Amino acid sequence: MGARAPRTICGMTRRLPRRALALCAGGLLLLSSHTATAHADPVSPSTLEAWQAPVSAGLSRDGSLSDVAGISAGSVWAVGQQSVWDIWQSRGAITHWDGTSWTEVGIRNDPTGAGLLRSIAAASPTELWAVGEGHDGLPYLARGDGTSFDRITIDRLHVGDWLGGVAATTGRMAAVGSRDKQPLIMTGTGGKWKFTQLPERGTLYGVALSGKSDGWAVGDSAGKPLIMRQSGSRWKTFHIPDIPGGYLRDVYFDSPKRALAVGGVSQGADRIIPLILSWNGKKWSRVAPGGGDVRLYGVTGDRKGHFWISGVDLEQPEEAFVLSYDGHRVETLRGPEAPASRTIRLQSLAYLPGTGTVWTVGHVVDAAGRYTDVIERFGTPERAKP
Repeated sequence: MGARAPRTICGMTRRLPRRALALCAGGLLLLSSHTATAHADPVSPSTLEAWQAPVSAGLSRDGSLSDVAGISAGSVWAVGQQSVWDIWQSRGAITHWDGTSWTEVGIRNDPTGAGLLRSIAAASPTELWAVGEGHDGLPYLARGDGTSFDRITIDRLHVGDWLGGVAATTGRMAAVGSRDKQPLIMTGTGGKWKFTQLPERGTLYGVALSGKSDGWAVGDSAGKPLIMRQSGSRWKTFHIPDIPGGYLRDVYFDSPKRALAVGGVSQGADRIIPLILSWNGKKWSRVAPGGGDVRLYGVTGDRKGHFWISGVDLEQPEEAFVLSYDGHRVETLRGPEAPASRTIRLQSLAYLPGTGTVWTVGHVVDAAGRYTDVIERFGTPERAKP
């Protein structure tokens, strides 16, 4: 499954205080955005998707969910943070849906605790990984067996290293972030750890794996979007369109010939335009996401060529907002009408195979500035595999 990365109290600049980082793009909603160039035209909001009533995982006051991993209708995992505005009291949270209710799951072997958790991935029902930030100043890595989690200590991770996204397949995981303000990839196979660091300034926020040795990682470097590709045991920078001011926050690996990366482009202090890049097996091309003051955070897919992108439309912030992309056109999907005094940011999503359901998580901010974690779900027509 794919990974996410830094997700925000969106609308802030990249230099966010630690307590704010958890509230953005699936690990970090660091802001960025930009102009769109076409090959997909937006259409009217879809009437096919049926939104279910939103629910909460029951996190404590000022809670936010940053990422979600779906295994089945009876097993969904999400991570986030509680008490997001208190740097000393903030606490990372892992919560599990068992088909009936949400239950918070603790982390063992951890005397100091997680300050926040940004990303979670499931290789199988009994192999899960979560990353974030510890109260001890170290990047946080935890492994789950389907019932509980243990913090994993890696000597080569140092204070100042930052992890924002994680992905996993059976026996293999990859976490991305930065070290010394340079992009960092940490790959684990069979208990052995390999670190890849680029020499230029930048950060990686999202990662996705497929098969034994394929993967994509996304972020930004030198003020432009950055995409790295894994082939065999090596990660290399991959050529993409030149987009000054651009950044990428998440990527979904559908097949060797299909992938989607999302983020934005910053055009000045206050102007951000959404960015979508599509992979066709040979090159990455830009997709036009449509207009509006939109931020994009996470992406998922059904492995049949259909993708969904989570975010927020700041022109209609009170309504749940998702984009749908089928390889040809972009549709806007909105949840039911809601009080105008709130803002809902959906930071990550997961498609549940066999259910035709997309689960997306984030937070709602009320008129008083209080945060409440939120889970939104909608059904989609099952599509035949092409």
